[in-house]
Amino acid sequence: MINIRKSGRLKHNKIARRIAALVAACSCVLVSGCGSSDKPVKIVFTTGFADDEVFRIEDSVCTLKEAKAYLVNTQDGYEECFGKEIWEREAGSETVEDRLKDSVLAKIAQIKAMDILAAQKGISLEEDELKKVSEAATEYYSTLSEADIAAMDGITEGDIEGIYKDQALAGKLYDFIIKDINPEISDDEARMITVEQIVIKTYSLDASGNKVDFDDTAKASAKVKADSIYSKIAEGADFEELMLQYNEAEESELSFGKGGAEAAYEDVAFSLGGDEVSRVFETSEGYTIIKCTSKFNLEETEARKVKIVDERKREVFGEQYDSFVATLNKQLNEKLWNSIAIESDEGVTTKGLMEVYHKYFPNN
Repeated sequence: MINIRKSGRLKHNKIARRIAALVAACSCVLVSGCGSSDKPVKIVFTTGFADDEVFRIEDSVCTLKEAKAYLVNTQDGYEECFGKEIWEREAGSETVEDRLKDSVLAKIAQIKAMDILAAQKGISLEEDELKKVSEAATEYYSTLSEADIAAMDGITEGDIEGIYKDQALAGKLYDFIIKDINPEISDDEARMITVEQIVIKTYSLDASGNKVDFDDTAKASAKVKADSIYSKIAEGADFEELMLQYNEAEESELSFGKGGAEAAYEDVAFSLGGDEVSRVFETSEGYTIIKCTSKFNLEETEARKVKIVDERKREVFGEQYDSFVATLNKQLNEKLWNSIAIESDEGVTTKGLMEVYHKYFPNN
């Protein structure tokens, strides 16, 4: 549940890095499909707002109800992964709560900015799209309990409809800008290979989950161990059996394309023939031996072609979006935003805001 109070910072936790990664990953789904730029809207601090105004971008306003709708609907996923105490943990120099709030704020601001750009380009929702927005809002609102509604500051079906309109218009703008972008991606550019690996680590983790490199003695011992494993392979030992026995990395098999691994790893991997095993080489993780099990993974390569095309489209969109956003007047109601805090409430269970939206707008 989202309440109004002062946000605090509590003790650091050793899974902070995982939490930070989760925050980053989950924040992306708020405008899924809109091809968001890498540069979110930055909002300056100011005063003179109405009581329920979180921020303004030009004449476009984000209300407290909107902000809480996004926050409440994102909250449950975090608690399922890490428990309800997650909001008391830190992710780097910030609390998880701070990170989530920042990501939600940036994403809502991005949608508002995209809608302003859509209006400038004469893009609007058609009657059938408005009908779907209305139906989606009705369906989602019917799922809410009194506790859900209260947690979102007394949100109404009309408020949900407004959120869905903003989402649909932002998606339509993105589709308009990238509609003519369809680059041809060659097999070589998208080629994905698959390798198996044996990694002998040259670092440990401290109590906070941070990497601590081995000293020279420990590192030399790791090298001796890796060399010994390679000698067994050279003498005919089964790579997979040794991998099961000795690999210290979280993954035993990796599929990646060019640019998908660190340079030292990639250089060795792409130089191998099918079923060829590398000698021992050093990466940031430790001493490594890899076996190429596929020099051309067709299924993964085709999937990467799609990903590369999507990346190109986002780049094109980002160029227009970034230059436009730089011209906008952006203001944040700092006092109100800082007063919002996340607290668990067993009665608040809603998490389907975007699930229902994507049911009606599956490609947006």
